[in-house]
Amino acid sequence: MTAAPPTVDLPLLPLGRGVDLRSERGVECPGDLPSASDPDLVARALAAKEALGDRVFVLGHHYQRDEVIRFADVTGDSFKLAREAAARPEAEYIVFCGVHFMAESADILTSPAQKVVLPDLAAGCSMADMARLPQVEDAWAALEAAGIAQDVVPVTYMNSSADIKAFCGRNGGAVCTSSNAEVALEWAFQQGQKVLFLPDQHLGRNTAVLKMGLSLDDCVVWDPHRPGGGLTEQQLRDATMILWKGHCSVHGRFSPDTVDDLRATIPGVQVLVHPECRHEVVLKADLVGSTEFIINTIEAAPAGSAWAVGTELNLVKRLAAEHPDKRIVFLDKTVCYCSTMNRIDLPHFVWAMENLVEGVVVNQIEVDPETEKWAKVALDRMLALPGKTSKD
Repeated sequence: MTAAPPTVDLPLLPLGRGVDLRSERGVECPGDLPSASDPDLVARALAAKEALGDRVFVLGHHYQRDEVIRFADVTGDSFKLAREAAARPEAEYIVFCGVHFMAESADILTSPAQKVVLPDLAAGCSMADMARLPQVEDAWAALEAAGIAQDVVPVTYMNSSADIKAFCGRNGGAVCTSSNAEVALEWAFQQGQKVLFLPDQHLGRNTAVLKMGLSLDDCVVWDPHRPGGGLTEQQLRDATMILWKGHCSVHGRFSPDTVDDLRATIPGVQVLVHPECRHEVVLKADLVGSTEFIINTIEAAPAGSAWAVGTELNLVKRLAAEHPDKRIVFLDKTVCYCSTMNRIDLPHFVWAMENLVEGVVVNQIEVDPETEKWAKVALDRMLALPGKTSKD
């Protein structure tokens, strides 16, 4: 038998530091991309949006730049935005200012007549890229070899590619958001004895240990870059939670030392973090929750309160500007935006919108029918869970 070729890792390039056209489709846009220094960009964006009218529906993720978010018809987290798009069947074009997996979800949930556009195809997600279908299939084969695959239910975070969602759909699993991960895991453990949690190990660990009552010893981490995931068959048999070795490049930066430093320098500061943060950071936080939970908590906080927020910097800065009566600081000593989310800038937005005005659909995101079918199965299983499912 011929061995399968090894999975080739694609480079992850920081914003503005080189391109790799094999992995970053759309970096070189067909036609003329407006200059970032063009003083008429705002006027051009407004004119294009007015010309398109109800034919276009613009979605803006919370982590987007202010220069782009101002043109969004709806702002929110990834799943909320995808559902908002599905609720606008009259919109011919869905312009998704977010990242690739979010636009895929919008394409899955909208009608075939609607076209989903991502202004820059290089706007990906490093976390989603950490779990590729061949790698996950290799892991599943290892679970079969260990004799436990029939007991394992795959659950993937919304922040994953459509083919990973489809893998879960085909294998009896579901999708979850950060706000319903506990409910999704409860459901999964009713279906089987073990869970393979993709692709964010931190959300999986934090939910399992802090919400489900499991211990850290019940969790193992599957490393797709090591033979056998770096685990023995006995470790797989003994584990309850098999966590994929993936993480958010922004939320993974926050450290417990910074929490200690801020508590020492800002009297009465409350630490509010996303569950994608590392376990030791979450343990030191006062409050933990989804992006929407973070926003709602800040909005409801009393004037004069102080907050250190552990999530993406664009959102933290926006919250600070919107609530000048509260002290809101970033939970990191270093400025760190989500570099791929920041790929969607005003020039790319204007370029995509003006092309639509001319009847040219650029950067359309299309999920193939078979992948869409099984990804929707996994999403529908999530939608059938009790409680709210619209936040991540």
